[in-house]
Amino acid sequence: MTAALHCNLLLARRMAMSGLAALLFAGPAIADADVSPGRRIAEVNCSPCHAIDRIGESPNPKSPPFRTLAKRYPLEDLEEALAEGIVVGHNGAEMPQFQLTPAQIDRLLAYIKSISDQ
Repeated sequence: MTAALHCNLLLARRMAMSGLAALLFAGPAIADADVSPGRRIAEVNCSPCHAIDRIGESPNPKSPPFRTLAKRYPLEDLEEALAEGIVVGHNGAEMPQFQLTPAQIDRLLAYIKSISDQ
């Protein structure tokens, strides 16, 4: 990896982290924000395995419902994992690989926060 590419990746990660920090500390503003773009990202990339709503079971029992993710992991850790591309196993099957832009990560995490069982 070239030094310039590495610097660009670090800058993108920092920008994404500052966007998430703004969302996390926005308080009630998140409830008023339109989280539908994040929900659409979850529908396309995550709903085959995860429950992506406030109720319901995950299609894959090994995949945690999105509403419980904030209890299981710091959302900041999910941001980094999404930026790098999550690759984990689910009952012997690998999670599909996909990469999100910093803006898409912010939208997805805002949606997850909006449905969380905190």
